[in-house]
Amino acid sequence: MKIEERVSKHYEGDELLEAILVGVAALGKNTATVTVDDLSPVDEFHIGGRLATTELCDGLGIDDSSLVLDVGCGIGGSSRFVASAYGCRTVGIDLTPSYIEVARTLSEWTGLGKRCSFDVGSALKLPYDDDTFDRAIQLHVGMNIEDKSSLLAEIYRVLQPGGRVAIYDIMQKRDDTHEFPVPWASDPATSFVAAPSVYRMAMEAAGFSVTGERDRSQFASEFFAALQARSAAAEGPPPLGLHVIMGPDAPVKLGHMAAAVKAGTLAPYEMIGAKPTR
Repeated sequence: MKIEERVSKHYEGDELLEAILVGVAALGKNTATVTVDDLSPVDEFHIGGRLATTELCDGLGIDDSSLVLDVGCGIGGSSRFVASAYGCRTVGIDLTPSYIEVARTLSEWTGLGKRCSFDVGSALKLPYDDDTFDRAIQLHVGMNIEDKSSLLAEIYRVLQPGGRVAIYDIMQKRDDTHEFPVPWASDPATSFVAAPSVYRMAMEAAGFSVTGERDRSQFASEFFAALQARSAAAEGPPPLGLHVIMGPDAPVKLGHMAAAVKAGTLAPYEMIGAKPTR
């Protein structure tokens, strides 16, 4: 089985939409009244959730005329938030067909079906013309992609001159191992965590200027501490949360990731690249 097939299989889940619908009902909402904010606990499949997305995107200069590509969009949470917050149009792409189906449905539920579109496809072979997008975002995706150079070259290709890409990935902070499973991989065979220097070199080789870089270790530690405190205080999981999308072994996966962050082995990093104007 090819790597991309194995990655997609890792994320495939049975009856995900039905599980989200149960959570929505538990909130006292339905498909006509649920909002982007209601869905954020399950929508934002990365460390820090909605706050991380907001902080990554706020300095990108997105406005209502922008067309934004969401690379590895999952079930479309970041795409919907960006479209809702900035009034722009977004296009999400992901390997996993069931995620794309859910992304389209949730966008219809939240009234964003006309501004958010989604495609099944590979980040290494984007099905878009050159110079199509104004901005691109990538949140917790590169850990499943070994060839960072091809990834950044493809993003560069589809961005318009003057376009910008914002990456928020888990990166290798220290040369050490960590326990599996983690949210992005069941075993090392589909895990390609790399150092920030690898991303930086790939970004520059593609033609980008690296205009910003930030280690979010402290932010991640605070996120995991708050998550643990909420779990300890609650009698059970919330109606909507990462457990819905990750399944019953969510605590184990999150625990291993939190431990690696605490040990200083892994950390979420932000990296911003700008494509030159012509």
